[in-house]
Formats: sequence, C-alpha cells, structure tokens
Amino acid sequence: MTHFGIICPPYPGHLNPLSALGRELQSRGHQVTFLQIPDLELKVRSEGLNFYPIGESTYQSGTMAQTFIELAKLSELKALQYSVKFCQEMAETICRDAPKAIADIGIEALLVDQLEIVGETVAEGLGLPFICISSGQAIHRRADVPPFFTPWTYQNTLWARLRNQAAYYLLDRGCQPILQVINEYRQKWKLPPYHHIYASNARLAHISQQVASFDFPIPNLPQHLHYVGPLRNASPKSVSFPFEQLTGQPLIYASLGSVQNTKGDVFRCIAAACEGLDAQLVITHGGGMDAAAVAQLPGNPLVVEYAPQVEVISRARLTITHAGLNTVLDSLSYGVPLVAIP
Repeated sequence: MTHFGIICPPYPGHLNPLSALGRELQSRGHQVTFLQIPDLELKVRSEGLNFYPIGESTYQSGTMAQTFIELAKLSELKALQYSVKFCQEMAETICRDAPKAIADIGIEALLVDQLEIVGETVAEGLGLPFICISSGQAIHRRADVPPFFTPWTYQNTLWARLRNQAAYYLLDRGCQPILQVINEYRQKWKLPPYHHIYASNARLAHISQQVASFDFPIPNLPQHLHYVGPLRNASPKSVSFPFEQLTGQPLIYASLGSVQNTKGDVFRCIAAACEGLDAQLVITHGGGMDAAAVAQLPGNPLVVEYAPQVEVISRARLTITHAGLNTVLDSLSYGVPLVAIP
C-alpha cells in the first residue's frame, strides 16, 4: 500500500474535501498524512487523518486566526496584496520544509491541491508521483477558457481568447512574488521554470470535485482530467447543532465560508432581507462574528459558529452563499436553489 502526503491551502474549503479523499484512501488500506502548519493539527486529526507539521519556525500558534482578522480589515487591492504575500510565504515554507518531512515519514506520492501549486514542484524535485486535486473550481490555463476570477462565459472566439489571455497575464503579474519563490527552488532542483501560476504539470491524474456539466463546455480536455463530483464522506468529527430550535418553517441557510465570514455588513443585509418572511434563517459564521455583532442582526435568525453543512442544507429551501464551490455543490446535490454573492 502507498503512503500519500497531502499539500493544500490551510483553509476548510480545501481541507474538508481532501480529508474525505484521504479517509477513502485509508479505508482501502493506504496511509495518508497532511503536511500543514501547526494551527491545523487539531483540525486534521479530528478528521481521522495523520498530521506532520511544516513551518514551525514561521507559523506560531494562532497565525491563521490572526490572518483572517487582518484580511477582514482590508478590501480590494490591499486584500489581494495581503493574500499574495501570505501565499508567497506558504510557498517558501512548503519548498523549505516539505522535502525533509516527506523523507522523514516515508511519503511515496503526493495529492496536491491545484491552488497550492508549489506542491507539484516539491514532488517533481523529489521525483515523486503526484495527482492534482481541484477542491475549488478546476483551473484550465488555456486561451479559450475564461479565468476563474472573472464572470465571463465560454466563447471560443478570437476576441474572447485575447480578452482571456490579457486577464491571465494580469494574474501572472499579480502573482509574480509566488512564482519567484517557486522558480528559485525549481532552479535549485534543476527543473524548468514556471511561467504561469496555477498551470498544473500533472500527468497521472487531475481530479475535480465538479461534474462535467458544471464546468465550461471545453473541447479536447486531457484524458487524465476526471470530474468525480463532490468529495464527501462521513467525518469522525462531530459538529453540534441545535436542531431542536428549528421551527419547521422553510429554512434559509446562509454562509460566507471561512475567509469572508467576518463581513458583518453582509450578514446584516441577509438578515434584514429575511426579516418578516415566513421562513427561518440559519446563519453560520465560522467564528467571524462575536456575540455583540450577532445581537445586532435584524429579525431572529438562528446563528451558530459552525453547522453540519450537508445535514442543514438537506433541510433547506434556499442557500445564500459567497459562491464557494463546496457550499454550491452541497446545495445543488440536494436541489436547493442559491442566491450567490461572489
């Protein structure tokens, strides 16, 4: 059996689907270990998986919570710059620490989230097989496919291709600090440089938790790309929820994910819109609101820090979401319509 290592961004939206994949591999006799910063140890172990720390010299306890707090204070360009700096530091940490960790515990293959593309460089540098996993929207770095951060539809025309290429150029320019770190290590490990961010080199397999019908109508996709649908299975981690407080009214579920969950003004707008409806609003904020902020919400929503999302969505009549892929997929899986606030 194989010892798989998992490298992904330190966010629940990536950790959760990859944890489900890891548990499935464990059930088939494989060993699975997350390589992550110390703040994520309890989360990973609560999902029934092995954990090995990287970045202990850089990321002290509480780093992730502070990162979310700082990010919530920023908007637009400054928020983007802060995020790029964080990703640059993570790339440096993974390149510096992951090779030794992999050798120390005998990892034989890597599962690399597409948004933590530096993991592929580590695998290539060590000569390890790796598989690319798209926990978020699958990214296709080709001229006919609109960039993932735009609202554009698929149009395989000359003007659309030029527009897409211009947007990808801006993406690469904005992510130069990340590419610079990656290419320093690629040069050190005698690998050809990366010219484009998020351009996966995976050849064995690229797995997306979308279904093919929930992507652009892209022709001539590589044969190693597999749309498998939502990566979900039962987690050993129990998330409590006051089901006894549900009133039996039509349920509206609202979540802004783990990065945008500090936007109290958006939650207040949602609560105000639902006030007076013959429906019960359930808000989950992931620790992004304190008791005072919750008390100021209009109406009488049921507000929790965390919820067993699939169970709650399965009872919902409507989902209000920041359009993170996991919440979207869970809602579509149960035929629940969505109001999306990207």
